[in-house]
Amino acid sequence: MIIQGPTLDRAAEIRTEPDVIDRLRAHATTRVLVVRDGRVRVALPDASSAGPVPREALVSTLVLVAPAEVEDAIWALLGRDAAGAAVLLAATADDTGTIDAAPEETWLGLRDIAGRLHAVDAELLVEAVALAGWLRDAPFCPACGGTADVIQAGWSRRCRSCGREHFPRTDPAVIVAVESVDGDKLLLGANANWGGRMYSCFAGFAEAGESLEQVVHREIEEEAGVRLSAIRYISSQAWPYPRSLMIGFRAVVEDESVARADGEEIIDVRWFTRAEIGTALEGGGTVGLPGSASIARALIRDWYEDRT
Repeated sequence: MIIQGPTLDRAAEIRTEPDVIDRLRAHATTRVLVVRDGRVRVALPDASSAGPVPREALVSTLVLVAPAEVEDAIWALLGRDAAGAAVLLAATADDTGTIDAAPEETWLGLRDIAGRLHAVDAELLVEAVALAGWLRDAPFCPACGGTADVIQAGWSRRCRSCGREHFPRTDPAVIVAVESVDGDKLLLGANANWGGRMYSCFAGFAEAGESLEQVVHREIEEEAGVRLSAIRYISSQAWPYPRSLMIGFRAVVEDESVARADGEEIIDVRWFTRAEIGTALEGGGTVGLPGSASIARALIRDWYEDRT
């Protein structure tokens, strides 16, 4: 089962309080997650003392700092930690501030580290990267071009000129693990951007006026040339590249023999046996799979473990 419930208290009820960010920045227990160009500071574990455990299996920790350690930034409220202390976002433009990483800490992105974080840290990271991207990229009103001020503790902007209020945008996209009629094989595709080095589930954005089910049928037929006889929802994942919500499905084909790549976005499609997928999940074989941070890998593993 890969469906997860909420783990982070986002403290939405205090976002509209007057001067809430200034008040929280002055509080002794408040901690800050700094996002710089989509990356955060992470404390890496000592792999030398971990025995035979693979490095990717070692748990890392987000580095939170005191508000006084951050100078120029756009601020927002991310929520509260388990002890009830506020956690703020500081979206900075570059690395010229006062945040200096210790030798055991590294600036890493979501793709690098999310699969090695505890659930709450991973959720906090996704929230912070998504919100930081919007705060940095949307300083102007899309309706009139006027300057839009940050309000609601970083969760909306109001235009100074026309008064319109704008919120962080989320773009829905489906991602689908396609299986054979007998359930013993999984169809994966190689995206042109990967140069054939990795195979993954099929994905695509919802278009105007489409239901998610319609997107699933359209995208799979466009990219892999097969029609589906059944689909079912599995789980979802926020993926801030730049602002996606990935909605995961499993689907069964009508006729597996007609599978073919579209030749543009997908350069190859291939049916994998459960044994081949198991080997690839363990890092063996000649085919790469998506990283542990992605819902694509979770969908593949969900299918693999269904009958093993």
